[in-house]
Amino acid sequence: MASKEENEKLPKAKLSKASLRKAFRLFTYMKPDKGKYAAGLLFLALTSATALAFPKLIGDLVNSTGENGLAAINDKAILLMVILAAQSFFSFMRIYLFAQTTENTLVRLREHLYSHLITLPMSFFTQTRVGEINSRISADITQIQDTFSTTVAEFLRQITLVVGGMILISIISIQLTLFMVALIPAIVVVAIIFGRYIRKISRKAQDQVAVSNTIVQETMQGIVNVKSFANEMLEVARYRISVKEIAALSLKSAFSRGLFASFIILALFGAIVGIVWYATILMQRGEIKFGEVISFVLYTSFIGASIGGLAELYAQIQKAVGATERIFEILDQEAETIDLKSVTESSNLRVNGDVVFDAVGFSYPARKEMLVLGDVSFHATPGQSIAIVGPSGAGKSTITQLLLRFYDPDNGMIRIDGKDTRSYSLTELRNQMAIVPQDVILFGGTIKENILYGKPDASMDEVIAAAEKANARQFIESFTDKFDTIVGERGITLSGGQRQRIAIARAVLKNPSILILDEATSSLDSESERLVQEALDKLMVGRTSFIVAHRLSTIRNADKILVIDQGHVRESGTHEELIQIPDGVYAGLSKLQYRNEETVGA
Repeated sequence: MASKEENEKLPKAKLSKASLRKAFRLFTYMKPDKGKYAAGLLFLALTSATALAFPKLIGDLVNSTGENGLAAINDKAILLMVILAAQSFFSFMRIYLFAQTTENTLVRLREHLYSHLITLPMSFFTQTRVGEINSRISADITQIQDTFSTTVAEFLRQITLVVGGMILISIISIQLTLFMVALIPAIVVVAIIFGRYIRKISRKAQDQVAVSNTIVQETMQGIVNVKSFANEMLEVARYRISVKEIAALSLKSAFSRGLFASFIILALFGAIVGIVWYATILMQRGEIKFGEVISFVLYTSFIGASIGGLAELYAQIQKAVGATERIFEILDQEAETIDLKSVTESSNLRVNGDVVFDAVGFSYPARKEMLVLGDVSFHATPGQSIAIVGPSGAGKSTITQLLLRFYDPDNGMIRIDGKDTRSYSLTELRNQMAIVPQDVILFGGTIKENILYGKPDASMDEVIAAAEKANARQFIESFTDKFDTIVGERGITLSGGQRQRIAIARAVLKNPSILILDEATSSLDSESERLVQEALDKLMVGRTSFIVAHRLSTIRNADKILVIDQGHVRESGTHEELIQIPDGVYAGLSKLQYRNEETVGA
């Protein structure tokens, strides 16, 4: 849930035809509940009508005199209580119906937004920060929720009270109305300006508190550096300046709030005194009754309070329109075509794993001017292991991303079993592959749930068998909860080697035709690497495997090694063939790693 501070910092949108047109697109999600929303609008109108009737009936109650004075007074009082009861009921129904409509609408919007977001191409996620995406789903949706359930209804109610109140006080006394109109607007305008100034100072004070908290956080996180450089007093001085700034801003805010309170007391009650004074003169002339004065003052209070609240409500609507625009920016992004039917219809489809890269060229969408792959060609036969090596930034991982169709090549073609990968649906294509990455990120549930991610409908026996093949069963069963052990956020409770073997078990369970190993053992200690490598060797049997590797010792037994440099295949062959090439890229990398290992060993 988004915090109040996050909502306050949301940018506002100018209300224009274009922005309102986008905002009205939200009503498409409301269609199943449009009857409830219409009923809510009806109860909103009834709430406003009963609110406007209240001051009139109060005046009538005061003016109840004559022979049947007591009976008339009782009748008016009973009528007032009936009106109040009706208003209470109408208000409840309005709030409940609007809340129900809003929640149902936002369920549909959230589901659509998330399902669309998760099908967006990788290019979107590489160019958009996770924090920004979270903000769209949390702060923006919350802003829309508050606006739909409360703000819009309240804005319409306040407008109705202002317009209806002005009409009714004009009927009571046009002279008193003109006198009030000369006083109230100026007071309201000054109050709005004053209120904005106070909020601005308060926001600055909040920001300064955040700065001081950051100083504390940085100091505590870097306490070793602080003490080793003997900079304790420097940090104390930094913090002292920050907290003094907070105090100065807080005092400035308190001073402004004090002035504002004094202004409200003087201006508001001064205006009431002025209106009562002029009303008394009119009463003396016999131009208005006492009960009508009471009604007039109540209507004036309604109008003043409504006008004062309209500015804030309008600002909230602007923020909601801005939030809507940002959400539809995501919804208008072109998504990948994910054919969910193909998961079941083509569940029996199994490719042989014959992979051909035919003169493939590629540049990332965000950096079109930088060639990542140029004219890359190779052939992997079914069951063959292909190692991809080369310097950092050479384009190794890009080859695997193209294979998974995270991106499509700019030039050339990738074929699997003789078919262009673009002729497969994304779902059925990726269903034939599994990846074991270098940095395994597990979901925060149990070990069993993380393994099942490879095949959600697998039995417990299949999960156990997959863990066995991945050399993971032994450590899993050493835990108290075994397969029901919670792995924590991103798998934080497990070691790197354990996470890697869970990822391998997941791949085993999926039983892919094509396997991608992206630096799968590069960050492990020797014992973990041995266990993981054993599991990988078993996993690769009978599958076309692509092994992106930095450490050449892990790919010496590969059927074919592709040496990528500056986006081109510079060399291709087995380890024995490549090591014999004089001044070859692979031979140079091998010698360099051998010297580094000797240096580390020494």
